[in-house]
Amino acid sequence: MVVIFIVATLIPQQNVSPGLAWLSDIYHSKGFYVLMALFSLNLIICSMNRLPLTIKQYNAPSFPVPSGLLENLPPDRTIIADKKMEDVSRAVESSLALQSFSATRTDTGNEKIYYHERGRFSLFGVYIVHLGVLIIIAGALIGLIFGFEAGVNLAEGDESNTVELAKGKGTQELDFSVRCDEFILELYDTGAPKTYRSDLSFIKSGQVVHQDSVLVNHPVTFEGLRFYQSSYGTSEQTKALLRYNNADGESKDVLVAQGSTFDLPAQKAKATVLRVEENMMQFGPAVKLSIETEKGNVQFWIFQHIKEIAEVNPGLFSAVPLFNPALFKPLVFSLQRIERQYYTGLLVVRDPGVPFVLAGGLMLVAGMMIIFFFSHRRIWVRVQQEHETIKISVAGRSNRYNEALQRQLDELCTRIDREIAA
Repeated sequence: MVVIFIVATLIPQQNVSPGLAWLSDIYHSKGFYVLMALFSLNLIICSMNRLPLTIKQYNAPSFPVPSGLLENLPPDRTIIADKKMEDVSRAVESSLALQSFSATRTDTGNEKIYYHERGRFSLFGVYIVHLGVLIIIAGALIGLIFGFEAGVNLAEGDESNTVELAKGKGTQELDFSVRCDEFILELYDTGAPKTYRSDLSFIKSGQVVHQDSVLVNHPVTFEGLRFYQSSYGTSEQTKALLRYNNADGESKDVLVAQGSTFDLPAQKAKATVLRVEENMMQFGPAVKLSIETEKGNVQFWIFQHIKEIAEVNPGLFSAVPLFNPALFKPLVFSLQRIERQYYTGLLVVRDPGVPFVLAGGLMLVAGMMIIFFFSHRRIWVRVQQEHETIKISVAGRSNRYNEALQRQLDELCTRIDREIAA
């Protein structure tokens, strides 16, 4: 399974040669689902096999002391005192308190046993990790099976309730429409994009119910779908701003695109935009207009820089009437500017498994913290009357980090010795 993950990571999942087509979408393949199911089953079986032993350790009684634990101890774990039992007991209790060991005491005949326990819950840290992994896998599979990833391109003013599913899997209809109200592009002096933003409106039943802006790395969420700013481009339909003046000097602007039609006040005419060119014959931006009237049809070009062109080419309008912007009298046309229209590319993602992955991730982190920062430690201190002396025995057990426990026991023995001698 690890090999499959490595292959899927190193090989691009959307661009493979035909001979490796089976590698084009590993994470959505049936084989991947089978591997995840087998891995989850293995994790569950291993956890169930170990759980009874862990529960037994968790429920293990503190008393009586495990057989042989306080016998045959090394010399540094045994202290002999020639003081009274009460004095030695107070010294032991004081030392435990100074070590922050909250201990319980049990008296049996001629001996007293102090018991301290900490971190019993840490026995289940590994199971919390396992459960977190299983929840993450479940969330990932839920997202892969019931979620989708799609895209949609919208020009300013366009709206759509249909998105194109990734990898050519068809289309997905939404329960609402999304409209691009405005697309804003900022460029560096070099021409590279600095930032781009899409102002979106979400529409249901003909009403705008939500508005928000999408930027790179700042997605918008609406009805369980996340909208990301993924790309932008230039629309095939470039627009031009035309202005025409009549004999009285009045002017009117009209924004047109190739194929647009609009009415003119003179001669009950109708104009049609035949072509919109950003650089016509190296003369710059231009629009070709066709005007239809009851008397016939007239066609001509409207150049943005017609004054400069005419100055360089004297007699241009006589030689080429098609370049005369005043060919349709009494109106005089001019091209104010060419507007390159951009579209915004939105990535639309629905992933119902995200809450599960988040919960599983938190459990995984919590379980790892329990495993690495906590341990189940138990300490016994026996104070025993032996003829004229008192024998103090110190022992402990830990499920991990035993060296740290041994250092604590050394410190405890040293402190008890000092307290007795004080």
